[in-house]
Amino acid sequence: MRIVVDQDRCVASGQCVMAAEEVFDQRDEDGVAVLLTPQPADDQLGDVQQAITVCPARAIWLEPDSVA
Repeated sequence: MRIVVDQDRCVASGQCVMAAEEVFDQRDEDGVAVLLTPQPADDQLGDVQQAITVCPARAIWLEPDSVA
């Protein structure tokens, strides 16, 4: 799975960082979400799912890995 963050939709609430601080951070200048880990480890998926659920802008989602 690959995490996608739409920074244009992000409202800088920081909920994703609180849910999964090893996966998300925020830019200093405007608080917009920054992805630290595009492909989360299996043990991070629960936290990532929580971040997706609590994002008020619905700016985070998971996509399946593409098969080449």
